[in-house]
Amino acid sequence: MRIGLISDVHGNLPALETVLSDMPDVDTIVCVGDVIGYNPWPAACVERVRDVASVTVQGNHDRTVRTPETYRGNQMAYAGLEYALEELSEDQLTWLDSLPRKATVGDDRFMIVHDHPEIQDRYVMPHMFSSLWSYVEEYDGLALGHTHVQHKEVDGGRVLVNPGSVGQPRDEDQRAAYAVLDTETVSVDLHRVNYDIDRVINKVEEVGLPKRVGTRLLDGS
Repeated sequence: MRIGLISDVHGNLPALETVLSDMPDVDTIVCVGDVIGYNPWPAACVERVRDVASVTVQGNHDRTVRTPETYRGNQMAYAGLEYALEELSEDQLTWLDSLPRKATVGDDRFMIVHDHPEIQDRYVMPHMFSSLWSYVEEYDGLALGHTHVQHKEVDGGRVLVNPGSVGQPRDEDQRAAYAVLDTETVSVDLHRVNYDIDRVINKVEEVGLPKRVGTRLLDGS
């Protein structure tokens, strides 16, 4: 089975649509969380992910959309969640509420979780990946997101992967990120694709979100 992995869409519809168009043939798509937040298309991204993803786990922004004040210390995150709360229907909010923290795919051989397998909201940067092997001893692999930094490691027939962020990369690469996992060969391919960032910047300004929400996309920060 070939699984398209997307993560950290964060309300960036142009990036999401470009990733889905660029993605090679896969058997299913899995979303590793944070469908909403930051960018100005939360409702459209929720509907698109609901349509294309067979499995979606809950990211921290998905979990806290009803309580934007959780991020009052982060102007961009706070503004994005406030905007999402205004734009999303009750049905869409309920869907986000209902998302599981963890899931398994590929005949339960691969774990999917947004952040750390055991410690909610903890960032797992690439240099920390070696600490994850003990959490996936009963699995062939683990996909996680949250850091917005694309990375993979393969060892002894097992794989760890962060597909990177579709909608807000933070690894100094402005291109939208995703990955394709092959559950038969236990291998993963990392992908990047250019998209219309100017469209996002213009929409951010139009709806009154902080300007930096859009301009940070230019340098992948």
